[in-house]
Amino acid sequence: MTELIRVDGLTKSFGANTVLRGIDFGVEPGSVTAVIGPSGSGKTTLLRSLNALDIPDAGVLRVADATIDFGGAYTRADLVRYRSQSGFVFQNHNLFPHKTVLQNIIEGPVIVQRRPVAEATADARRLLESVGLADRAGDYPSQLSGGQQQRVGIVRAVALNPRVLLLDEPTSALDPELVGEVLRVIRDLAAQDWTMVVVTHEIAFARQVSDQVLFIDGGVIVEHGAPEAVIDRPGHERTAAFLRRLTDPL
Repeated sequence: MTELIRVDGLTKSFGANTVLRGIDFGVEPGSVTAVIGPSGSGKTTLLRSLNALDIPDAGVLRVADATIDFGGAYTRADLVRYRSQSGFVFQNHNLFPHKTVLQNIIEGPVIVQRRPVAEATADARRLLESVGLADRAGDYPSQLSGGQQQRVGIVRAVALNPRVLLLDEPTSALDPELVGEVLRVIRDLAAQDWTMVVVTHEIAFARQVSDQVLFIDGGVIVEHGAPEAVIDRPGHERTAAFLRRLTDPL
């Protein structure tokens, strides 16, 4: 099976701080990849690099039908095509506060993809119904809970019909009682064979939903494999120590 995402030699620095040090991995279509690791390990930078929100210093990255050698020459058109392959879900929702839920969702399909307003609106309403928010289309983000805002953020990404969904710690900004409603939406998307890369600190969720887990520390992939291997039977002491700290922080 041809990988839908392929990353070779991904390197990224911010000034003198090298955050990613030659990352290599692939993602099969219809699979979920969970990225775990301590704070500052490079997880979010990896995810943002996959969408070129952070421009890598080097590395050949392919997402679906678009490939860029970030160590070589590429055009703005190449970058736009590359970015269009994936939808990004941010930690803190990043909804437009002055637009309604519906307006937030149709913004990309109408403005960027030039889809008819009626078509984009119908799709948005269908997606809102699928996440239990059909009655909130006319509300503004400030009228929603954090969990509801994050569900809208996921719908906004899905509405673009990307080949890949990238989710950056989608539950990290939520109160504990709201986490479950967002994880259920992601679980439903996984059941629909969406290809996803999810940076998460929800280890139980990663074990249940992901097809592969990447443990990142110090800007490198220390360990990767099936969740039952990486999480339940880690082969590297750095992975085991990280998981122990999560289960027994004292």
